[in-house]
Amino acid sequence: MSLARLPAIGLLRVLMPRLDLPLLAALLLLAGVGLATLHSATQGSPALFTAQALRFAAGFAALWLIALVPPQQLRLWTPWLFAASLLLLLLVPVLGTGRSGRHWLDLGVFFVQPAELLKLTVPMTVAWLLHRVLLPPSWITLAISAVIIGAPVALIALQPDLGTALVVGLSGAFCIFLAGMSWRRIALFAGLAAVIAPLGWPFLREYHRNRFLTFLNPEADPLGHGWNIIQSKIAVGSGGLFGKGWGEGTQSRLDFLPEHTTDFIFSVFSEEFGLIGVLGMLVLFGFIIGRSLWIVSQSRDPYARLVGGSLAMTFFVFVALNGGMISGVLPVVGVPMPLMSYGGTSAVSLLAGFGIIMSANAHRRFMGQ
Repeated sequence: MSLARLPAIGLLRVLMPRLDLPLLAALLLLAGVGLATLHSATQGSPALFTAQALRFAAGFAALWLIALVPPQQLRLWTPWLFAASLLLLLLVPVLGTGRSGRHWLDLGVFFVQPAELLKLTVPMTVAWLLHRVLLPPSWITLAISAVIIGAPVALIALQPDLGTALVVGLSGAFCIFLAGMSWRRIALFAGLAAVIAPLGWPFLREYHRNRFLTFLNPEADPLGHGWNIIQSKIAVGSGGLFGKGWGEGTQSRLDFLPEHTTDFIFSVFSEEFGLIGVLGMLVLFGFIIGRSLWIVSQSRDPYARLVGGSLAMTFFVFVALNGGMISGVLPVVGVPMPLMSYGGTSAVSLLAGFGIIMSANAHRRFMGQ
């Protein structure tokens, strides 16, 4: 080989990390399906479609850039990233905006939702803490982890955004679970949560209580609080086995289905592609989760394993909560379907999280693996 080609080959290896091609292909396919469904849900609106496509481009660029960074370097940056995202979250009550509470910060060029960033930085910070101590974690370590998780969860719940607060809390809890916490302690914490949860009922806002009551009996107020879930179930059920066809769904086109570009976009997909299409998407989601868990399981870096495993499990929570919500199996909690629901910060942060998983794969050869 010519010596003149060696620098070029070295540069190519730096700029082209060893991405996991099956996982990357699955993410690209999911983003493509999301864009196609959004195009149908908006009846071909070029503004929303273009905006989401640009967000996906930014997200995949973030994935690629993070995959270039070794997990050890990401670990060193973690406290600063957590502090920055927490600072942005603290600014939301003062400078934030939103339709039903303060959720977003207007940065002039674009809006950013700090709570979405915490879905990434909270598990990163818990993993940063756990990789420094003897595992399984002690009671002291669990207490420190509870503060790391609890502070942003409380701030997000006050916005109010209980759905995102739940996901952020679970993302940190998954890290602790993967660190080897005993089942006895898990049962203890689960029991305490079951006892304490009802005590929070008086502190919920009225529309949060209405969501839960509507979940129990949506037909009690079919033209009011029950409208969203009833129309969603009509859309899902009317898809039948093969669906009505792309762009042929009536629930969104006739404006029966609310939030059909965000929370209920999977209802649009279900109506147009039917049970066969939904099963195909579940297989795709399952592959992404399984492939991610397999990749991080091959890493010898504890930080990469904990963060990557937590992010993969959080992805599963997204799918389970949104799927349960649109089918009436779970209460409406405002959790989007990953890479399908319209949204900027959530898409970019989600793909950035897969960048960490890709980093664990790309830098295995530099860690004696």
